[in-house]
Amino acid sequence: MNGLPPAVSIQEIAMVDSQRMLAEDTYAIRLHCPEIAQTILPGQFFMIRPSRGSDPLLGRPFALYDTYANEEGTPIGVEFGYVTVGKMTSLMTEWTGGEDVEIWGPLGNGFPRVECEHLMFVAGGIGQTPFLATAKELLAGKYYGTEPRDDLPKPKRVSMCYGIRSQSYLAGVDDFNIEGLDLQIATDDGTAGHHGYVTELLTASLESDNAPDCIFCCGPEPMMHAVAKICAEARVKCWLSLETPMACGFGACFSCVTKVRLDDGSWDYKRVCVEGPVFRAEQLVCE
Repeated sequence: MNGLPPAVSIQEIAMVDSQRMLAEDTYAIRLHCPEIAQTILPGQFFMIRPSRGSDPLLGRPFALYDTYANEEGTPIGVEFGYVTVGKMTSLMTEWTGGEDVEIWGPLGNGFPRVECEHLMFVAGGIGQTPFLATAKELLAGKYYGTEPRDDLPKPKRVSMCYGIRSQSYLAGVDDFNIEGLDLQIATDDGTAGHHGYVTELLTASLESDNAPDCIFCCGPEPMMHAVAKICAEARVKCWLSLETPMACGFGACFSCVTKVRLDDGSWDYKRVCVEGPVFRAEQLVCE
């Protein structure tokens, strides 16, 4: 769907390296898993479950936040963010260094190669997590995957609009202190940045002299629907990274399907874990 090669999935027993708190009820975990760390690309994800027991039985999907390396600069692990919303994520808050977990990935198609002048990330909730590695690859020259992607188109400007309900839930803002990245914040209650929705920041940016000509978006489904509509009206290219619940992560169970428009005007179900999670906004059938 976006010109990237399909992911070659690896299954590993990873070791918890460390865990840190990003914001209220929001954490980031580092997992030592060299094979996945050396192959994963920005926008891809992996599935995780406890290595022991059967509760929860199924894995949970998490987007790549970033990779980390050893002293020689070789990637040896991945980091991902999460919010405590259920049994699995509540259990994860108790994971400590040295604990084993099961991980398989990289999965999905990742973000596309796009030719644009101004790329904007629009994030809501925990939806900022897929954009850290993307920003570092574009602005800081960090390499991801098995071979450096030196031919990756580089926009002249990269910005990010990040919306959250309140200041206490702003997660990982310091991590996005990357030279060349223009960060704007919106909070529903006005405790930080713009008082209002992140879509209002997007609309204002599209009406400015430095309007973005390409949008990558991730966050709650209603927010992404709104972003897709705004971009369609402005005739701006937009890709959405879906946060659809998944069971297997590799397309066998068909539990994560979404409606996608086909070239002939009809629609069909596509698996978010295989054909996604990144889709062109105009492809998705929003109901």
